[in-house]
Amino acid sequence: MKIYTKTGDKGQTSLIGGTRVPKHHLRIETYGTVDELNSYIGLIRCQDIQIHHQALLKEIQDRLFTIGASLAADPEKSQMKIPDLNDSDIVLLEKEMDTMNEVLPPLKHFVLPGGNTVVSYCHLARCVCRRAERLAVALTENSFVDERTVVYLNRLSDYLFVLARKLNADFKAEESIWIPRI
Repeated sequence: MKIYTKTGDKGQTSLIGGTRVPKHHLRIETYGTVDELNSYIGLIRCQDIQIHHQALLKEIQDRLFTIGASLAADPEKSQMKIPDLNDSDIVLLEKEMDTMNEVLPPLKHFVLPGGNTVVSYCHLARCVCRRAERLAVALTENSFVDERTVVYLNRLSDYLFVLARKLNADFKAEESIWIPRI
């Protein structure tokens, strides 16, 4: 199988189901951003972090592929069976955040991104996740998007924030807080 098909050379691509759309279509932009997020998650997973975090990040990458497949399908024409995103996937993120928050100091200020490289990667992924969420919400205005997709992306960005704080604590890096000039 060749990777290149030349079918997109004129700025169009196909959704699952065969519908041709411009490459700048909101659906393409949305699942492309989810793919970008998945790449950042992979970058975090490759760092020297606890095996537990690496395993969960791999699970998240799998869920992001599920979301990407759902977003890549034409909701009106696709006959392909696509994996489901489940409520338990969202609950897993919530439980992980609760567990990490049990050992973190209470959050009293906004946190400036940074601390060390892996924490910075978490903040980059969080920002990309928020963008993917905004795009998915925009897509819901004109097309079907499984409501769990938006909820999952919302929860995932929260998870990435808490993971950044937890990794900062694990590496004994000082959390940089924002104190506004007044």
